[in-house]
Amino acid sequence: MEQNQCSHHQQGHVECIRSVPIFNHLEGSQMDLIAKSAKTLHLHKGEILFRADEEDDALYIINSGKVRIYHLSDSGKEQLVRILNPGDFTGELAIFHSGSIHGNYAEALQNTSICLIQREDLQKYLMEYPQISLKLLSEVTIRLMDSEKQTTQVAIENVEVRIISFLAENVEKGNDNSPTVTLPMSKKDLASYLGTTPETISRKFTTLEERGLIKQLPKKKIKIMDLNQLLLHTK
Repeated sequence: MEQNQCSHHQQGHVECIRSVPIFNHLEGSQMDLIAKSAKTLHLHKGEILFRADEEDDALYIINSGKVRIYHLSDSGKEQLVRILNPGDFTGELAIFHSGSIHGNYAEALQNTSICLIQREDLQKYLMEYPQISLKLLSEVTIRLMDSEKQTTQVAIENVEVRIISFLAENVEKGNDNSPTVTLPMSKKDLASYLGTTPETISRKFTTLEERGLIKQLPKKKIKIMDLNQLLLHTK
């Protein structure tokens, strides 16, 4: 993996630290201190951040760009776990478990800038600022809940219900009953995330459009014609 590491972009590190929920509740001077131990990784689109079975010894924070986390089964089938956007992070298990290894793969979906903080530094900050641990526990708990929900949906719900639920979950708060949703990932990644195929995703979107429930727009945008009516199809 070719990575351009830069440890002197202090201002960029501060901005990166301030964007993360587990740090941005701290005082400015405390965030500045944490930023001093951060390094920067620049990844090109398609470049791998880490692979399964590699040592997990750092926290990675997305500063700009986008990274997808995915798992490969023994048969080589790919399962999307989640998409990381600016302000998101991964590698939290490394903080608590020395010698832990990655269970998934991480790939840059576009040119991406990442802040990296080594385990030793993070553990020092956890001792100095216990509130970080509480925030971290909260974030990890939310991820576990999302993971359990995803597993349950794939196991018991049909594909159409999964798609409708996904669209509803990505409606921004404050929108009216006819919102426009921007898909946070490609249809290929959406298919992997929902446990189906890209062909099925395309077919189901077309079916929902033919029923007048949605309208497919350019740039991964989906217009929901009537959210309440759409949700009735999950009952």
